[in-house]
Amino acid sequence: MKTIGLLGGMSWESTTTYYQIINRRVRQVQGNLHSAKCIIFSFDFAEIEELQRNNKWDAAGQLLDQASAKLKLAGADAIVLCTNTMHLVSHGIEAASTLPLIHIVDATAEAIIKEGHKSVGLLGTRFTMEKDFYKVRLLEKYGLKVVVPDEAGRDTVHSIIYNELCNGVIRDESRSAYQRVIGELAAQGAECLILGCTEIGLLIDAESSSLPVFDTTVLHATAAADWAMNDRD
Repeated sequence: MKTIGLLGGMSWESTTTYYQIINRRVRQVQGNLHSAKCIIFSFDFAEIEELQRNNKWDAAGQLLDQASAKLKLAGADAIVLCTNTMHLVSHGIEAASTLPLIHIVDATAEAIIKEGHKSVGLLGTRFTMEKDFYKVRLLEKYGLKVVVPDEAGRDTVHSIIYNELCNGVIRDESRSAYQRVIGELAAQGAECLILGCTEIGLLIDAESSSLPVFDTTVLHATAAADWAMNDRD
């Protein structure tokens, strides 16, 4: 089994979910006492959030590059960036580490295409919903039309992520607010829903969504585990 290098701590709430899903997947496939070989570099998310808030994305990307190089030195065979938003500055990871990056959009889009959907609603941080790095990859590489909430909806989704979910706070009122936004996405033509922030799965699941749900955390972590168990490079 190959070793997965996890860039986590953004936030640690979702990184714990990654670790659980990866190991459960390995146990499911290989059975007995098998678990995944993982190395985790966990950031202080307050430092990352400050760079995001102040639009210092190049500096944030440099931190990812440096950490990925450390994971290589520690024995990782591939890098998994345990966050959607920071894929905005993931382009230097492979060069810095000389390791493959298992990309969160690819794992998600492949599952959506398999189910036959053409139009997706995207929930995430304001950065993920508004910047092009995520939407363009979904459209240009996979031909998926992307629908995002209006400005008020984006404010609601973003605020709940940073003020509640990243702090482990789960509120029924916030779930209801998300459900209203999801209904608006469906009215705009979305056929399914991408939980495009690794914390949103703490609040919304298939039972609480009016649209079919594709949880990026589950899909990405599962893809990482399957990659590690594959004998081929």
